[in-house]
Amino acid sequence: MSFLSRFLGREQRAVQSDDAYLGEFFGLRGTPGYGVSPTEVESNLAVAARCISLRSETLASVGLFVFRRTNDGGRARADDNPLYGVLHDIANPRQSAFELREFLIRQLDTFGNAFARIERNARGQVVALWPEPWGNVGVEKLASGRIRYRITDAHGGSAVLLDDEALHVRGASRDGMIGLSPIQIARGAFGLALDQKRTADSLMENALRPSGLISFPDKLGKESREAMREAVKANHAGTANAGKFMMLDGGAKFDAITFTPADAEFLETRKLSALDVARVYGCPPTTVGITDNATYSNVEGESTALVRNALGPLAARIEQAMSRCLLSEAGRRTLYIEHDLSALLRGDVQARFEAYRIGREIGALSPNDVRRRENEPPIAGGDTYHQPANWVPLGTVAQNGGAN
Repeated sequence: MSFLSRFLGREQRAVQSDDAYLGEFFGLRGTPGYGVSPTEVESNLAVAARCISLRSETLASVGLFVFRRTNDGGRARADDNPLYGVLHDIANPRQSAFELREFLIRQLDTFGNAFARIERNARGQVVALWPEPWGNVGVEKLASGRIRYRITDAHGGSAVLLDDEALHVRGASRDGMIGLSPIQIARGAFGLALDQKRTADSLMENALRPSGLISFPDKLGKESREAMREAVKANHAGTANAGKFMMLDGGAKFDAITFTPADAEFLETRKLSALDVARVYGCPPTTVGITDNATYSNVEGESTALVRNALGPLAARIEQAMSRCLLSEAGRRTLYIEHDLSALLRGDVQARFEAYRIGREIGALSPNDVRRRENEPPIAGGDTYHQPANWVPLGTVAQNGGAN
């Protein structure tokens, strides 16, 4: 490029980037995955929207508890700690705990990061969590190695928080500071699915595909064509005329227009893209409405796989982040945070009570343990544990069972 061309402003330089969001900022297009934004993914890909909703709503619906370790190696709910109510009941004066946790998980699945400001009382205990959209948060690493967050509000103001004043749940990360969302990591798969969606929209908008055609051996005049069209429409169009017998004269022939092999192949590729999106979020196909290969035997198995493969790791990520941000070093010695995923893994009534029976017979459960798991009040004398009478230590003889 000559100096004169550069001086006149006609020089053009290509911007190249492997980062999806930086590429989107500079307007890169053409390669699947560039220009893929979380908003576009959620609004145009039903499978992605369902995966995000399923993960956020399901995990937010299970109990999240603060436990205290007891001296005998057990645990008890620390419901006397203000943090217990924040995570289990009311997160802040404007949000329930469910709403806060749902918001955080949706942010984590779309942006790779979830953020909330911590409000503490005079004793340093957490009394409220105030969520912030990740787009309003900037992350800075100080020379000391600590991290601080700069929050920008809708009015242009800003506030600075240190890492012990914020709850930051990050996804898989390259630098340990900022997480990557599934949309960033698998932007190629999302880009392909979006391109297929745009292609389908374009076909629906611009395609000329009548449901059938009537052909005549001889050429018809304009008036004859219009009369024939109106007659067919009046006698055979609409639900009221469905199934009516059609009679054609004058050598007319009716041919129905069906999907071509290319159309059918395009539909199959869209199904494969939907499966790819479900795989990105770890959601089995039947849990997000893809029932092509569903059977009576695999639906229950896939529901269990959802808890173990998708919700389990997500719950552990959130628990560890909350423990790091919400508990002090001294508090972590006696307190810990945990989701109760057992409700999602419980089987039907028969299987559940069969497991309770076995637990009672081997002495692992008391009647009140069973009642608590079923959300029933305890009964008097129900905390006694039993074991089979014929269970004795090896090498001993039962008192009433000696040799005859």
